[in-house]
Amino acid sequence: MNDVPALGTIPPGVVTLADHEAHARTLLDNNAWAYFSGGAGDELTVRANRQAWDTLQLHPRVLRPLAGGHTRVQLLGRTLAHPVLLAPVAFQRMAHPDGELATAYAAAVQGAGLVLSTQASLPLETVAQAVSSEPQRGPLWFQLYMQHDRGFTRELVQRAERAGYEALVLTVDAPSSGARDRVRRAGFRLPPGVSAVNLEGLRPPAPLTLQPGQSALFDGLLASAPTWADVEWLQNQTRLPVLVKGVLHEDDARQAAALQLAGVIVSNHGGRTLDTTPATAAVLPRIADAVAGELPLLVDGGIRRGTDILKAVALGARAVLVGRPYLYGLANAGALGVAHVLRLLRDELEIAMALSGCATLEQASRGLLFKPA
Repeated sequence: MNDVPALGTIPPGVVTLADHEAHARTLLDNNAWAYFSGGAGDELTVRANRQAWDTLQLHPRVLRPLAGGHTRVQLLGRTLAHPVLLAPVAFQRMAHPDGELATAYAAAVQGAGLVLSTQASLPLETVAQAVSSEPQRGPLWFQLYMQHDRGFTRELVQRAERAGYEALVLTVDAPSSGARDRVRRAGFRLPPGVSAVNLEGLRPPAPLTLQPGQSALFDGLLASAPTWADVEWLQNQTRLPVLVKGVLHEDDARQAAALQLAGVIVSNHGGRTLDTTPATAAVLPRIADAVAGELPLLVDGGIRRGTDILKAVALGARAVLVGRPYLYGLANAGALGVAHVLRLLRDELEIAMALSGCATLEQASRGLLFKPA
């Protein structure tokens, strides 16, 4: 592997993802902390995501054969060592100088999938090249924000194809930024040397002259916001599988299935866009029922334990994504910190499976979840 980042040291006493978060708070300045940890509005959805997983209870079976068990899953034609992917997180060099390079290295070594953000602070080609030869790496996907300049969007897709990315993840729940109060209170600014380097060369939209009664949001930014027609356009621009990220409603999942998309990521953007949306754990079973296995479902939002992963699979997810937790690991110890977060989740998942009577994730169904009488 080229340009392998230097490894850090796991801080003493850090043995859970919550420990990583607490320690990262002591390292990140208020600017970076507000950006990475903050949510929209009163952050009700941020808390709801976590509480929803806590509320679900596992209902274990005993004396089941467990020899030869494993955490492997099938996803988009590949066998993954475990069902954990790293969600797209922007501007990772705010957390650690190695940024996305350290994250990619850790994901590759741990066999985790990586979804690189459009707003990464390193070139998408640099990240892909660094891990392309790692034999045990998980899938490498590129997260895409549809730009107002569709020609620039097409070029971005072509760059991802040439670099070796295996799928596109179109984020569909953020046509505008959320009202992130904590970020505004912190007076957030990108530090010098950190930028969305993959968007260099994108021309800003033409200046808008508003007439009385017009909205800078609806008549400006949202005039070029993507629709389902743009999803079809994207499918026609690429040979890569396309997933959509940010689905909470079963009718949208049905539409994705009708378009024969490669997958749906059930997500509320980690509570960073619209506050008071339902927790992803709450809507996942409804969406799973709606698509009835027509396409794979993934889920993110509040996952902090191996038990959460097992619950997600039981509710119908093929795999999960985590965002903030690995960012905190990155801040704490660079590539080693990210790898530690992934290792903790996998170890906890194996323990949860064994103690629930599941030798494989295929055995995890809704019957694994306790239903009060």
